[in-house]
Amino acid sequence: MMRTKPTLALVLIFFGLFLTDLSAQELLTNVYGRDITSLNGTWQYIIDPYETGFYDYRFKEKGEKDPGAYWNSGVAWDKTAMIEHGYSDAQTLQVPGDWNSQDRVFLYYEGTVWYKKSFDYQKKNAANRVFLYFGAVNYKADVYLNGKKLGAHKGGFTPFQFEVPADLLKEKDNFVVVKVDNKRHKDEVPTVNTDWWNYGGITRDVLLVETAPVFVEDYFVELSYPTAKLKPTMKKAEASGWVKLNGAKMGEQVTIEIPELKVKKTIKYTDSITKFTLDLSKVELWSDVNPKRYEIALSTSSDKLTDKIGFRKIEVSGTDILLNGEPVFFRGICLHEEEPTEMRRANSREDAELLLGWAQELNANFVRLAHYPHNEEIIRTADSLGILLWSEIPVYWTIDFDNPEVLKKAKIQLNEMIKRDRNRPSVIVWSVGNETPVSPTRTEFMKELVVTAKELDDSRLVSAALEVHYNKEKNTINDPLGAYTDIVSVNEYLGWYIGLPSYCQTAQWETIYDKPLIFSETGAGAKGGFHADSMTRWSEEYQEWFYEEQVAMMKRMPENYTGLTPWILVDFRSPKRNNPTCQEGWNRKGLIDENGEKKKAFFVLQKYYEELKNAKK
Repeated sequence: MMRTKPTLALVLIFFGLFLTDLSAQELLTNVYGRDITSLNGTWQYIIDPYETGFYDYRFKEKGEKDPGAYWNSGVAWDKTAMIEHGYSDAQTLQVPGDWNSQDRVFLYYEGTVWYKKSFDYQKKNAANRVFLYFGAVNYKADVYLNGKKLGAHKGGFTPFQFEVPADLLKEKDNFVVVKVDNKRHKDEVPTVNTDWWNYGGITRDVLLVETAPVFVEDYFVELSYPTAKLKPTMKKAEASGWVKLNGAKMGEQVTIEIPELKVKKTIKYTDSITKFTLDLSKVELWSDVNPKRYEIALSTSSDKLTDKIGFRKIEVSGTDILLNGEPVFFRGICLHEEEPTEMRRANSREDAELLLGWAQELNANFVRLAHYPHNEEIIRTADSLGILLWSEIPVYWTIDFDNPEVLKKAKIQLNEMIKRDRNRPSVIVWSVGNETPVSPTRTEFMKELVVTAKELDDSRLVSAALEVHYNKEKNTINDPLGAYTDIVSVNEYLGWYIGLPSYCQTAQWETIYDKPLIFSETGAGAKGGFHADSMTRWSEEYQEWFYEEQVAMMKRMPENYTGLTPWILVDFRSPKRNNPTCQEGWNRKGLIDENGEKKKAFFVLQKYYEELKNAKK
């Protein structure tokens, strides 16, 4: 590495899950509990900044069989062949992985790169179906198999798949080509203006998923017991859910099993989404102090889907957030999906354990995943560790709120995020955006996203990170979007962008909403290892002073103060940060620097969270 709910189907169809050249098919839930073959590893590539492999010299899309189209192999059929492209082992990239970190030529590259992978494949059963699944590709992906286009997808942080036609996949000499384009555009999500590195490439797993002709496509299970009767261990409880089959006829039997709880129930598939209930005995509830999970299996006569789930309930009661009926305070931190010590996108279990391990050292029980859906390793690791999560779509800053097509794109990404992770107990907040400027158009846009999130999943809280305008006498949180979210979340940087940390000493806060209040960001920059007096910006001492004053201010917050998620756990790359001595392309607000060294402010927040943790006991 270089180091320098039931209406779901209707919702999907209405909003257009894919672009016009794509098959309208829903996502497979939990691909890792299915029969999968990895296509990860070494892929050949071609850099194509002029998109020569896609358009002819009149800038029209090339024909499918055009030998000059880069979705074709580039192999000459004889010595007279006129071929001006080819794939070679001399030019390779590792998948999953961003291209920026693998070769310096890609460091700031925004454009098209063609990926190619050759493979052999023999189906387990000739009647089985095969899907080509991508965990994420940033940003637009055009996917071809053996020279035939399977479809395309937009959105850099959510999964997608295409069913492979039965006559297209061969036992020998298959090749998949992906045209990856990470250029930024005003009418996309996110838009052109962000504050993180635009890592391009096939950044998450690529898998062949083999299923029976009739299979379990999707399911959902949740605890449905009354909140007032919840206890950490329940002698009796009830869960409810639904299952969706693909290719099935009505009357097909589906069996749901949770072996450890001795649950086994067979139902008949009677509707496109068939509901069920389960009686649970001696079930331990999942929480941040006891992340208990259970194996679940959903089976048909020819298919079996396995998963690992937790039973828990998250809700709002007045100004409290309740986890399993008890108030919970979010001792949080924000996190980008980045492995700083190698300057790359995080994508593995090891990366997840490193990043979430640091959060645990901080005494955090909550992580805000900014500003886009993170990879599944992060989510599943949080499930196992008992870390509560906020998951967000990249509706960030200056989105084109007047454009109906942009709203559709945002809804697609929201659906894909929820579809993938709605059975993950760690995810308790869906966020529809960050720091969007207040206007009637913006508020209506964001309200639509809140409503959509609740239609897709009403078992979790919905929020968005809002901004606040500062006032010397009192800071009032009154963003109109707060009327629609379950919790009011606000970003504030008093002492960094506004005045000095001492300004926190007299600051007063209020909100017009009788809802839980979370400070979803606050922070100050410091270059790790740079020491000076506390008045010197960019020094660890200034950042330490900032956190001392912020903590003191938080202790004076109104009673509805229910959480804090400072910005940010670790320094991360950003082309917007160009101070030549203190930033050098890094956002330095991390409590840990790019070398994995903890800054002095880390220990200030760690101590505050320890006090809150002990006070709960």
